[in-house]
Amino acid sequence: MTIRPEVHFDFDAGDFETYLNKIIHEWSKTVVILVFVLVPVFFILDYFAVPQNLQSTFAACRFACASIAIVQFLVLRSSRPGKFSYIHGYLVTFLVGSTISVMTVYLGGFNSSYYAGLNLVIIGVNLLLPWGVIHSGVNSLAVIVLYVLLNAMAGHPYEAPIMVNNLFFLSATAIMAVIITYVRQKLVKQEFFLLVELKKARDALWSEVELAKRIQTSLLPGTGKRMNGFEVAAKMSPAKEVGGDYYDIVEINGDRSWVTVGDVSGHGFDSGLVMMMAQTSMLSAIHRAPDAMPIQVLGSVNKVIRENVARLGSDHFMTVTALRLDHSSIVMAGKHQDVILYRAGLNRTEVIPTEGTWLGLCDDISSELIEREIELDEGDIIVLFTDGVTEAMNAEGSLFGQSRLEEALNRYADLTPERLVDKIFEEVTGFQAEQIDDMTLIVIKKLAEEI
Repeated sequence: MTIRPEVHFDFDAGDFETYLNKIIHEWSKTVVILVFVLVPVFFILDYFAVPQNLQSTFAACRFACASIAIVQFLVLRSSRPGKFSYIHGYLVTFLVGSTISVMTVYLGGFNSSYYAGLNLVIIGVNLLLPWGVIHSGVNSLAVIVLYVLLNAMAGHPYEAPIMVNNLFFLSATAIMAVIITYVRQKLVKQEFFLLVELKKARDALWSEVELAKRIQTSLLPGTGKRMNGFEVAAKMSPAKEVGGDYYDIVEINGDRSWVTVGDVSGHGFDSGLVMMMAQTSMLSAIHRAPDAMPIQVLGSVNKVIRENVARLGSDHFMTVTALRLDHSSIVMAGKHQDVILYRAGLNRTEVIPTEGTWLGLCDDISSELIEREIELDEGDIIVLFTDGVTEAMNAEGSLFGQSRLEEALNRYADLTPERLVDKIFEEVTGFQAEQIDDMTLIVIKKLAEEI
């Protein structure tokens, strides 16, 4: 069975601002991480480019900047996205922008080439945060104002051409950041509304899948039946999509009793549809001729499945075993999983391979089917199952396997059929890491002869 994917997008068309706030909040974490990682790393540049007497001062500035960024990161991790999440972008800009501007002051003001680090601040913050054009423009202007204000207050002499050059490149960087932000904002909005449409399609599809699953499971018979000298219990646990597992328990006039189990190849709507066709045709064939042999019933059902599968234009086939319960014995036919038989008198299990062929492969399978009769004593148990049980997989990749199923049957054979089914299901679900296929289990127990 295919597993439904985990989808974290859960927004509607009117939630764009909420969506934007969420991704701004998440990306702010990345921006802050870059600050407390890269700001100290750039001390390598200080070591080669800054006079030795200023290196301890610059190291202190970088340490303070990185420390504050770490605190900001912890705040981001412990807080939820909201309409003020964009403030973290401004805080980063002020923190790193003021640190670099102070360094330019120490290195001579407007004449210092250390202003180039401010270009990285403008580009880094505005390219990583998916906020709007206004925020991008204001943020970039704040960097330039910080630079001009701090250096103007310091009053260091400077050469006008150098200052104009610096401001020109900072302004050009700011304009580029605003333009890129504008384009990216449009792309983010387009992506959002595409995801909204995808969510609508996904929800509609899964609503149809859930409806199909409810139809499928509603067709299953009741369990815990006593009939014709047997007690029968069954359970099916569907995977996350429409399944192909099939079983039925049929009693006609208290005299004839049938149990069938099968599995359609593949998964999805087609498999579920073939399963329902099989169930309907099986019921019809049994009610039409309750004294028929399993070979005759399966031959009739095969013709229906074969014709309908051809109409669907698919290549599905179906494994099925049909059992007719006859007081002290069962008559079975059809190729499916092995049948496990517990002999109460011997306190051991036997494996009865099913023989024959699958349904839906060819028009006439009568010559391929093999019928078998099994005599049963009081307390003997028949277990039928689908491959979802034995192929349940744990986290290490090991399968539950038929041997574990036989061991569980031996352990719980004294329980009632319903409790036995529940206990085996508990073992399988406890073993597997995740259910990836439908699981069906049927227990048939021979009761004491009524006197």
